[in-house]
Amino acid sequence: MPNTMGDRTKHRILMVSDFFFPNFGGVENHIYSLSQCLLKLGHKVLVVTHAYGNRSGVRYMTGGLKIYYVPWKPFVMQNTLPTFYGTLPIIRTILIREKISLVHGHQAFSTLCHEALMHARTMGYKVIFTDHSLYGFADVGSIHMNKVLQFTLAGVTQAICVSHTSKENTVLRSGLPPEKVFVIPNAVDTAMFKPAPERLGSNEIVIVVISRLVYRKGADLLVEVIPEVCSLYPNVRFIVGGDGPKRVRLEEMREKHFLQDRVEMLGAVPHAKVQSVLISGHIFLNSSLTEAFCIAILEAASCGLLTVSTRVGGVPEVLPDDMIVLAEPDPVDMVQAIKKAITILPQIDPQAMHLRMKNLYSWHDVAKRTVIVYDRALKCSNQTLLERLSRYLTCGAWAGKLFCLVMIIDFLLWHLLQLLQPAVDIEEVPDNILKHYQQGEVSWDCNEDQSLR
Repeated sequence: MPNTMGDRTKHRILMVSDFFFPNFGGVENHIYSLSQCLLKLGHKVLVVTHAYGNRSGVRYMTGGLKIYYVPWKPFVMQNTLPTFYGTLPIIRTILIREKISLVHGHQAFSTLCHEALMHARTMGYKVIFTDHSLYGFADVGSIHMNKVLQFTLAGVTQAICVSHTSKENTVLRSGLPPEKVFVIPNAVDTAMFKPAPERLGSNEIVIVVISRLVYRKGADLLVEVIPEVCSLYPNVRFIVGGDGPKRVRLEEMREKHFLQDRVEMLGAVPHAKVQSVLISGHIFLNSSLTEAFCIAILEAASCGLLTVSTRVGGVPEVLPDDMIVLAEPDPVDMVQAIKKAITILPQIDPQAMHLRMKNLYSWHDVAKRTVIVYDRALKCSNQTLLERLSRYLTCGAWAGKLFCLVMIIDFLLWHLLQLLQPAVDIEEVPDNILKHYQQGEVSWDCNEDQSLR
């Protein structure tokens, strides 16, 4: 069972996801930034993810953020192989060692997230789930993913979505009561994403694209939009950052239309260098076909770029109308949106846009709102196994019975581990107390073995 919290730490939070540093993306950025702000608020935060290459064991990041790189290798798309019960021993050990009070899982794609939330709920911990993506209802992949999500959310205490569109999508897919789902948007580090000191000239217009070059991110739309825009505006140049299976199509488009001098392909861009790429442009182009919330748009706006984006998912909720031009995910409509953006570009003040973003979005605000969800979750009453099984039975005629069987086996295995290795035999970790957290200066009261036991 979860331990009570000491006076010094408000909450002891375990973040769990297959997606984390050194991989870069919206989910990874969200977990890292939220964790850093929660640490500043005085909470104890740890992250559990799978091993990345040689990065295995326990590592520390800025601010004393402790990461457990569990020695499992990714199976497909950075996800670990589903084992159902294989992760129970190590998740149980971490929960007891670190005296965790609640578990916060991220991303429906994450196998490790689903398994950790299942084990934590079996052990009586309060669990929170944050959904970062939108899913359909008709294709085979979405149907299976939605059923897995329904199983996981049947046992969660509270859920968080990054946009109102995402909340509606999650409630419809999982059957979770809407009152248990909170909307807390992403944010942007405005101290990192600043405009160029001097305004760029208007003789040449630079359109920046930074995205994974995959179908879901609309890479096929770029193949049709870029040549059309280049033919309409001789003074327009594109910078494309990112990598993926669709990069070949973009390279072929560049060769076919002889645009080698007007379309620059950067490949994968490290997150630390994204700002330097953004400030070299005037317009940021997002061609996603589905998006719960696009952090890249926030980063571009914080750097003073006018955004042109497809009107999909939660994107219309992200920026005020005068900071973004929306278009349908259609090449013709996107070209018209870019033409409109070019005409209003002289009215854009990058420094003023940056100041507005600074007031609109803050990770500290996200952290404070997340703590409210944590407080509410911890006030929820504990449910017995029988009470929780009744919830799983509502997940479907056959699926409900299967889910109940999975949870009963998990419960029995947990009690077996209690007999083989009682909780009193697991050594608790002394707390790392952050002394200094100013301008990158970090120190702790104690040192700890940097390996998984």
